[in-house]
Amino acid sequence: MTETNKDRQADRPWLFRTYAGHSTAKASNALYRSNLSKGQTGLSVAFDLPTQTGYDSDHILAKGEVGKVGVPVCHLGDMRALFDDIPLEQMNTSMTINATAPWLLSLYIAVAEEQGADISKLQGTVQNDLIKEYLSRGTYICPPKPSLKMIADVAEYCYSNVPKWNPMNVCSYHLQEAGATPEQELSFALATAQAVLDELRPRVPEEDFPAMVGRISFFVNAGIRFVTEMCKMRAFVDLWDEICEKRYGVENPKFRRFRYGVQVNSLGLTEQQPENNVYRILIEMLAVTLSKKARARAVQLPAWNEALGLPRPWDQQWSLRMQQIMAYETDLLEYEDLFDGNPAVDAKVEALKDGARHELANLDSMGGAVAAIDYMKGRLVDSNAERLNRIEKNETIVVGVNKWTEGEPSPLMTGDGGIMTVDPAMEADQVDRLQGWKADRDQAAVDKALADLRAAAQAGDNVMPASIAAAKAGVTTGEWAAQMRAVFGEYRGPTGVSKSVSNKTEGLEDIREAVNMASDRLGRRLKFLVGKPGLDGHSNGAEQIAFRARDCGMDIDYEGIRLTPEELVKAAQETRAHVVGLSILSGSHMPLVEDLMDRMRGAGLGHIPVIVGGIIPDNDAARLLEMGVAKVYTPKDFELNAIMKDIVMLVDPKVAAAE
Repeated sequence: MTETNKDRQADRPWLFRTYAGHSTAKASNALYRSNLSKGQTGLSVAFDLPTQTGYDSDHILAKGEVGKVGVPVCHLGDMRALFDDIPLEQMNTSMTINATAPWLLSLYIAVAEEQGADISKLQGTVQNDLIKEYLSRGTYICPPKPSLKMIADVAEYCYSNVPKWNPMNVCSYHLQEAGATPEQELSFALATAQAVLDELRPRVPEEDFPAMVGRISFFVNAGIRFVTEMCKMRAFVDLWDEICEKRYGVENPKFRRFRYGVQVNSLGLTEQQPENNVYRILIEMLAVTLSKKARARAVQLPAWNEALGLPRPWDQQWSLRMQQIMAYETDLLEYEDLFDGNPAVDAKVEALKDGARHELANLDSMGGAVAAIDYMKGRLVDSNAERLNRIEKNETIVVGVNKWTEGEPSPLMTGDGGIMTVDPAMEADQVDRLQGWKADRDQAAVDKALADLRAAAQAGDNVMPASIAAAKAGVTTGEWAAQMRAVFGEYRGPTGVSKSVSNKTEGLEDIREAVNMASDRLGRRLKFLVGKPGLDGHSNGAEQIAFRARDCGMDIDYEGIRLTPEELVKAAQETRAHVVGLSILSGSHMPLVEDLMDRMRGAGLGHIPVIVGGIIPDNDAARLLEMGVAKVYTPKDFELNAIMKDIVMLVDPKVAAAE
């Protein structure tokens, strides 16, 4: 036994989580119970896009999206089935939900009460971060100010009634996925936390505010540059302590502690040679576990095949085993912090803190995070463009993508394509159950609950008590969100894509000349309509395509996320588009593209080429081409200039002849 083992007890490991949910509540419940039996110590619930954006499974916008990227939860019955035979009083549950966070937490509390749980003992986290939704993920509903008010409603309610629950998880994860630099991830996330605490401060007695601050947690990203990422986490710890003490006067160090969970980076996972992702995931985990001072409280790891599609149970088990080996087979947890006093680490941490403080001061001068949403969105799009430029130019090496691209076929790619697929019939079953739920409930009780909910929202009251009552009465997710939309209105976030050409235009001369030649022959500037049909809010790809097309001299039209095929066809007509590009990352590409292609032909626009990008399996890509799609692009098509050339050739075949 080592001297260290004799002197001190090993630290407790972090919570082991797997981000999971798909198809139906019943199927997801079976997955959760299986994962728990394999040694997972906390639940992390993924909800489908209709649930995240406040629509029931039978809504027109939900078509093709039900159960694809998470579990559909439309009402108390779904939540009951999701946690069947899982004692919530003993669980630590993370729910990745934002715009509908008050509602999903209300359903969770209602189910816990049905189980006989002591609500005050419930432990877990609801993400509840709308600002990052405007910047990077896109599942917002209402405008920023009422959304901030609802975040505070949840925090205030939890403080009084569910004190062990983390009511808000400031999420910088998607900021990095959208291209944020470490300094941007630090500053944008901390500015969000400040906006929430500023909203909360007047709501609680002054003496209780420090404890309220202590319930705010964070959810971060850890990329492949693991030394920088580890230093970023140490910078987060220092900066949060500084903000809590100096800005908010929190004296107790316990309440200033930076508490965070993490999912390591998915942006860097590759479709090419996907088996290499196993190493990437392990290396990224080191950034949030090696330094005791900045160690995560909960870790969830993606699976090796998430760049391909939905992981299977075995794939998730493999990622869980990686955590268990690190925690139980190594001696990591037996030692104090490994990096204290390291001059290289200290210098990097200070540099990150200085950069973050400068950006925080800049955001403060604009009026804080809410007022600076447009600015932050634009900065993220610019940073992501720079990241992609470095990969295209081989300044950043990505193994298997832009270097050492030849390799042996992966034995992990089995007959099922290496991923799990959701049975399309599942959506119809979910809709049938939803309609049965509506038919069997007490409609008078539902109507009263909805009226009370709307009255509470209109009066500016905390919406949580009325939401919990609505959950128990049988109200659905779509009905709850409809009341919030009616009272607070809907919102369309900034795209971050300026109409002005950037100064990062080197290497585009040949494409610009081709665009100019094609535009001359067309008699007007080549018009490229970029659209995101369906509920998918992952807009990074669409933004970068629009950004590059603009810099190549095309007249771009990109109005952001969550458009219906009908709206996109109408836009193609009105703007006289020469080519239409669709970006879909939620797995709903088949029904959405089929609908759009039918509508294009019906509107007399069948001659306009349509291109599609997303995480699209080869078989689906072949079907899309048969459907009339001109080109299909997946993450392996990382060279944006090649896509730009394809667009010009599709619009003007004479360019192809010249090539």
